[in-house]
Amino acid sequence: MSNTYSNGFISLCILGLLSACAAPPTHFYTLESQSKAPESTITTNSNKIQIGMGPLSLPALLDRKQMVNHTENNTIELAEFDQWAAPLKDNVLAVLTKNMATLQPNAIVRSYPWGVYGDVDYRVIIDISRFDTQLSKSVCLEANWAIMEEKKHTIVSNGQAKIEKSLSDNSYQSAAQLLSQLLSQLSQQIALSLQQVEH
Repeated sequence: MSNTYSNGFISLCILGLLSACAAPPTHFYTLESQSKAPESTITTNSNKIQIGMGPLSLPALLDRKQMVNHTENNTIELAEFDQWAAPLKDNVLAVLTKNMATLQPNAIVRSYPWGVYGDVDYRVIIDISRFDTQLSKSVCLEANWAIMEEKKHTIVSNGQAKIEKSLSDNSYQSAAQLLSQLLSQLSQQIALSLQQVEH
């Protein structure tokens, strides 16, 4: 009887190993800054305003390691083998901060929380409601944002963004690249408002 159980256990182990070997590799993706610096005169550090990016909110549905594909009839697919290399919320905020630093060369830009570096002149509060992927169709970004003058705790500008780009294929790699482009366009919109506020 014990030999029967032993043989069964060994068979299960072998099957488990074979299944593990047969599983496809996991691909990891990151969002990247794609903004380009404007042609402008750089000021000295002492004259630079300080901009804080954040806090940022992201739907809980999307803030996970698996990439999310929206399908028909209000259903989603979680890509077990296509995942974000870092927490999505952190990656999005890092990209927006880098974009803003590129677009605002006359400012010092920091990610939330920035308390260790001291106060900022303006903070940009961002609420992302959609950051969607529909493979073979499109990617979409919808967000509300507000610029607050930190000392007065006053909203000096705000806006909404709804940006969509068509996907040419059904790969998550293409989706990640286009999502980066959406963040770049959002950054440009916010940077334009910041420039108007500063003047």
